[in-house]
Amino acid sequence: MNIGDVAVASGVSAKMIRYYESIGLLPPAARSQSGYRVYGQSDVHRLAFIRRARRLGFSVAQIDRLVALWRDTNRASAEVKRIALEHVDELEEKIAELEAMRRTLRHLAEHCHGDQRPDCPIIDDLAGSDRPARPRAARADAAGASTSG
Repeated sequence: MNIGDVAVASGVSAKMIRYYESIGLLPPAARSQSGYRVYGQSDVHRLAFIRRARRLGFSVAQIDRLVALWRDTNRASAEVKRIALEHVDELEEKIAELEAMRRTLRHLAEHCHGDQRPDCPIIDDLAGSDRPARPRAARADAAGASTSG
């Protein structure tokens, strides 16, 4: 099979197939006499494995280890489980971070008037505590200037 055929069969783009070869997740393809890459069914299976692992969010390093374990018929399933549970821990940490971001943004959005006034707690938060607060008179002047123009 050529790279296009393997891409269709595995669901992995030709660009990603070349990338996976370059980083060693996929062994270098055999070459035809004219220099084109030639792949076999085992490459399709490996690419499908990699694609599924990527969809589950495993890192390239984790996938490399999982591929090695998949190919090792004497593997210990405990190692596979350890990698999977380590990844679950990473996902739970990311989920907690995303939920904290959502709570913060929701809180800021709820406290933003969303009108023509320049005061905005979202902008204030993004600017950080290093930004000096504008005096109330300056805010009032700016609000009057934005509505009078």
